[in-house]
Amino acid sequence: MAARHIALVALVALTLGACEEERYRGSARHNIPIPSATYALMSEKGMSKDQPILIRSYKKESELEVWKRKGDGRYELLKTFPMCRWSGQLGPKVREGDRMAPEGFYAISPGQMNPNSSYYVSFNMGYPNAYDRSHGRTGAHLMVHGACSSAGCYSMTDDQIGEIYALVREAQGAGQKAVQMQAFPFRMTPENLAKHRLDPNIAFWKNLKEGSDYFEVAKDEPSVGVSGGRYVFNGGNLGGAVAQKRQQDEVQVAALVAKGTPAVKLIYDDGDQHSSFKQTLVTGGSDSLNRSASWASRDVGISRPDALTVGPRVVVLDDKGRTKATVRAVSADNEAVLAAVAAAPAEVATPAAAPAVVVKPAAAPAAAVAATQVAKVLPGAAQQVPVVASAVPAAPAVGTVADNRPFYQRALSFVPLIGGSAQPVEAPVAAPVASVVPAKPTNVRTPLPPRRADTLRTTQLDQSNAAYSSQSATR
Repeated sequence: MAARHIALVALVALTLGACEEERYRGSARHNIPIPSATYALMSEKGMSKDQPILIRSYKKESELEVWKRKGDGRYELLKTFPMCRWSGQLGPKVREGDRMAPEGFYAISPGQMNPNSSYYVSFNMGYPNAYDRSHGRTGAHLMVHGACSSAGCYSMTDDQIGEIYALVREAQGAGQKAVQMQAFPFRMTPENLAKHRLDPNIAFWKNLKEGSDYFEVAKDEPSVGVSGGRYVFNGGNLGGAVAQKRQQDEVQVAALVAKGTPAVKLIYDDGDQHSSFKQTLVTGGSDSLNRSASWASRDVGISRPDALTVGPRVVVLDDKGRTKATVRAVSADNEAVLAAVAAAPAEVATPAAAPAVVVKPAAAPAAAVAATQVAKVLPGAAQQVPVVASAVPAAPAVGTVADNRPFYQRALSFVPLIGGSAQPVEAPVAAPVASVVPAKPTNVRTPLPPRRADTLRTTQLDQSNAAYSSQSATR
């Protein structure tokens, strides 16, 4: 009798579990509940499901954060989600089909929520917004969705997107007109800014940092406008505390440069994913990761898994922004990038003043040559990396006598690297670090500008919900 009772209880539990999962697969997906553990976390942090939220994403770190406003009007971090997939390169999306995930400040209204997505549930970021359109950028239906697959979107697991979708839905249902999403190339730290100081996108990224600085100091959502081809936050009135933070960050950047922090540009084979998913991919294969991440999405598989088995190429730049060397790092982590740069030869690239002369690296043993072949892989043909970092010898100038490469390699050499930009490069500010670094840390206590009277701040990006609604998208 006891055995029969136990079997009956197990059968009921299994049936209820199956029904619970099936309940949110079909048309009822718009009612996905917030997990009980997240409710407990909100209660612990003094939050409720009805309070406004804000989303921040970071490509290089492959993370997405959900922040929630507390009773005192300030936002606090609720949860950080590891990102399963993003595609393209660091930098903004420019045109349809470039596989770039957008960077910038976007507003997610109720009309952009899509419970009928093929990738479980999703919401449209609102690209192109007013800033993007002012620069003539094209593309549509750029989403945050489930399934570990991306062609310009931010892809989470089905469980993650279900939870994020529910948090956005509840905030909107309580009156939040639009949820702000701040999409960054990386965390706006002095370390990242020092390393990427000569990247062609640095002027755009510094503009994004203005809004990021305000949020991090005030813990309040900045109002967002566009003027003169730039983002303008709070009408340009960010307050003294934000200006003080920016100055302190610039001092730290100058100090890092003075200590020898290299200027680099990262080039991915095709985007990246969080290290936690890489571990699953390496140990269990793409099918295993796909099953665990995409249990309710249309089966599309892991996009470009070959591009995820290696880290980005690290282009080391001189003080003029010219290529000195290109090496392969095992990952985009700061330590891995610096280790790859440290392993690079002192001089590899041909000086610009003498294009006809090719400086060849010293001869290496046969085993070392075999170990560095991965550095010659072109985008779209990634291979497993057997070494921590490897130098890429400069190819002979195209059209010269020394150019003995096959035709297809010479043809590809005319194609610009992925993720390039026509934006101007801002030269680093040369300042005597010793004369500007304060003797002691300075606390940021300058009063912030008065908080707006309304409690539900929204952005001023003039996007059309009808034009950019995700209801017509399959993602």
